[in-house]
Amino acid sequence: MSDATPPTIVITGASDGIGAAAGRQLATAGATVVFVGRSPEKTRAVAEPFGADYYLADFTRLDEVRQLATALTEKYDRIDVLANNAGGMFSGPTLTPDGFEKTFQVNHLAPVLLTNLLIDKLIDSRAAVINTASIAARLYGKVKLDDLNNWREFNPNTAYGNAKLANILFTGGLHERFHAQGISTVAFHPGFIATNFASDTNSRLQYVYRTALKVFLTSAEQGGARLRHFIEGQPNVDWLSGRYYGSTKRIRRTHRQAYDPDLVREHWQRSADMLDIRW
Repeated sequence: MSDATPPTIVITGASDGIGAAAGRQLATAGATVVFVGRSPEKTRAVAEPFGADYYLADFTRLDEVRQLATALTEKYDRIDVLANNAGGMFSGPTLTPDGFEKTFQVNHLAPVLLTNLLIDKLIDSRAAVINTASIAARLYGKVKLDDLNNWREFNPNTAYGNAKLANILFTGGLHERFHAQGISTVAFHPGFIATNFASDTNSRLQYVYRTALKVFLTSAEQGGARLRHFIEGQPNVDWLSGRYYGSTKRIRRTHRQAYDPDLVREHWQRSADMLDIRW
């Protein structure tokens, strides 16, 4: 790719929130942004002002992730950045049509599957894979390998924390296996964003996002700028591959399990087995 060629950037969860904000900022700056969202109306409304491509995929249905990967592979000669940004906190436990718990599938399994299906193109493009994680990994997470779906003793906070911790474990595993082949990857906390996050759950966090406390939250535009920082940044110059960054865009400590190489590898393999994929 020449310096004059704008990068091709795929952002999931781009119909609203920080995904939409980052996409708008990047498209305004001249990047080729591919918006991926679940809502036809919202995703189209974000993409159309820029004449940008957009695709629809409901991450509670893995066949839609597979269809998305096929469409992206066929349309684009290269993908310079894959931003795995889709996710959320949900009530539950909720069984998806694929047989997994919704929180775990939407936040972790679906982006793992998408990355796997695009891996050859990502390697050829020497791409960056950006994973939107959360401080919730440290606050609420504690992975139990025999219950990755969190069927036992489910609550929204723990399920979300474990899913975000899974994003960080996946980042470490992706770096270990593919950095030598040209892929760089990072996980980051975008801040506590002023959206409808947790509004359909019984998590106590809903009272932060739905009451006067909301004034203390970060705007979607600010969160989008943090996502944009990693998308535009040069790996190993602006950020280090395989690491987790806080909302200040500095390396931060996260859950201790993220630093256990055996657990990282076992979590990677169990996720692959659940999806019936090979790397």
